[in-house]
Amino acid sequence: MRQLELQLNTSESKFTTAKLIELWCAEPIFFASRELSDTYYTEGTIGNYALAYALGWARSPYRLTGKATGKPTYLEDLTPLANQSYILPAWSTNNVSFRFERFNALSDAYWYSMTNNRVATAREDLTLVRTGKKPSSFRPSNFPQTGRLRMIERNNRFQTIVFGNFELPEYIRVGKFMSKVRVEITQEFPIRQLPEGDYHCNTYLSSADLPPNLQMLAFDVISIPPVSLLKNLRFRGTAWQIGNFILPSNLNFCGGRNDR
Repeated sequence: MRQLELQLNTSESKFTTAKLIELWCAEPIFFASRELSDTYYTEGTIGNYALAYALGWARSPYRLTGKATGKPTYLEDLTPLANQSYILPAWSTNNVSFRFERFNALSDAYWYSMTNNRVATAREDLTLVRTGKKPSSFRPSNFPQTGRLRMIERNNRFQTIVFGNFELPEYIRVGKFMSKVRVEITQEFPIRQLPEGDYHCNTYLSSADLPPNLQMLAFDVISIPPVSLLKNLRFRGTAWQIGNFILPSNLNFCGGRNDR
């Protein structure tokens, strides 16, 4: 399914209720949200695409190999969920606390050499390098060997809103290290449809999931891969009211795009 073959799904949402859930971090969580020098920072949020995979709504291998490394499959994995299930990015219920850890992938072999972001352990290759050749052990690598990690500390709590009737597991695993997170439903609300007007959204949103006819007036951006998140969004359009939360209506992964 090529991206050029996708179109917007403009059908009305079938969601009638939504669940407010709390995520409790049983272990430190790491995402490579930002990479500055040899320090890798996790932002104080959990993206909704990561949560969709963690909940089992979509499946993908932990590490892509071969040609698949250059083509993420978010569209193929998530757009079939249009009007069936959806989850917002998770925001902290208070100030997020972080922890820093150091890591290294240096070898404990008798001999090793630090090359182009790679640790070489084959000493016999050193003579080939001196003759101008580049054996595989000395070629550049895109995997960091040493550095520092800023991680979301355990015991942090996040909130998010889930749409759809899929059963939620008691625990999920998220992040690069598959950290354990407890899922607890705190409240369930009916979705109240609000007419077109000017509103202020008090949740986090994925910028790629907004309906095409929404007029955004002002917002703050959290720049993280694969999709930037929005907070404090002021918008003009139709809206959903879910308890004390107001957000744009007709939210779907990737804007609800599907096959022609």
